[in-house]
Amino acid sequence: MDLETFRWLLTHDGRTLLDVAARAYADADGDPVRAAATVRRTEPDPERSAAALTQVGLRVRGVAKFGEDALRMFFTPDGLEQATRRRVADHRAARLAAAQPSSVVDLGCGIGGDLTALARAGVVAAGVDVDPLRVAIAEANLAALGLEGAVTVADATTLPLGGFGVALVDPARRDGRGRVFDADAWVPSWDFVAGLLTGRPAVAKLAPGLPHDLVPDGVEAEWVSDRGEVKEAVLWSPHLAVSRRRATVLRAEGLATLTEEDDPHDGGERPVRGVGRYLYEPDGAVIRAGLVTAVAGAVDGGLLDEHIAYVTSDAGFRTPFAATYEVVEELPYREKALRAALRERGVGRLTIKKRGVDVVPEQLRKRLALRGDAEATVVLTRVAGEGTALLVRPL
Repeated sequence: MDLETFRWLLTHDGRTLLDVAARAYADADGDPVRAAATVRRTEPDPERSAAALTQVGLRVRGVAKFGEDALRMFFTPDGLEQATRRRVADHRAARLAAAQPSSVVDLGCGIGGDLTALARAGVVAAGVDVDPLRVAIAEANLAALGLEGAVTVADATTLPLGGFGVALVDPARRDGRGRVFDADAWVPSWDFVAGLLTGRPAVAKLAPGLPHDLVPDGVEAEWVSDRGEVKEAVLWSPHLAVSRRRATVLRAEGLATLTEEDDPHDGGERPVRGVGRYLYEPDGAVIRAGLVTAVAGAVDGGLLDEHIAYVTSDAGFRTPFAATYEVVEELPYREKALRAALRERGVGRLTIKKRGVDVVPEQLRKRLALRGDAEATVVLTRVAGEGTALLVRPL
């Protein structure tokens, strides 16, 4: 979709066609080929009809990220894929709002996902992007949701930032071949991002695999997960930082956060112990933030192995920072003996969790060829350097 076609979609005729496309898409049960015939009878122009039908499909997909708001918003395929989930963006916007900045500029605003979150949080925000189409979409999304904000075409690396309270940057980490893992190849580059973080109030939104040694001194690194899936690493400049490392866990029931100040073992010896009555599987954000021992401290437990992110304890707790399992028994680790033990227990449906061992769960499950009516969960890991299989029950 080019800029001219998108601007036509914003006209009365374009919005009418979007309504037609939405009804056709629903009547065709989401089949774009069947829906296309109906849309083309209303608008024979192939570019306009294709753009309308594509928007409807993207809006339906966008509900997973933006909720019902997505049905009023505009997207490009790449823009939707790269946009942050609303819950995650709202958390970051709320934290920025708490800092009471005079304004925030989103350097590389894309389709405006962060701009809408900032506006909802009451933050005065502006966005820039080098792509005129993305700028037009971001502007349209603010208008569609009845939110305030300014958007313009500009190069983030040359924009004067003196008039803004905080700069938010989300460097592009994809090219035509897929993800870009080399920080020097990001757009803007890592040098530009690091310069922002060390020179002014700034926030950088990055991939969750960010190496710890890349974080500048004095900058807080926050890993955020949403319903068990680690979504991003966020770097907060010293002007905004309140810790060194943070894990923020977003779940249906609310938000919980953990920092190094909650870790009684921070900077000290990692506690290791034998298998207790309970096993804890820390959330991915906790693992990425290096706060597994904080979970161990919170449940009065220790690690099964110094280098593996499983915690064990004789006490059972419910914690937002880890899934809790009761250890039922230890099973044989070797495959043949494990198969016999599981068959003896009538296990036909098996969930396999593993850390620290060279096992592919899908392949192992197939080789075990289990039959039975029982369902079970097995954890394959190392205890004191030895391969171990634990039959566990989720709490």
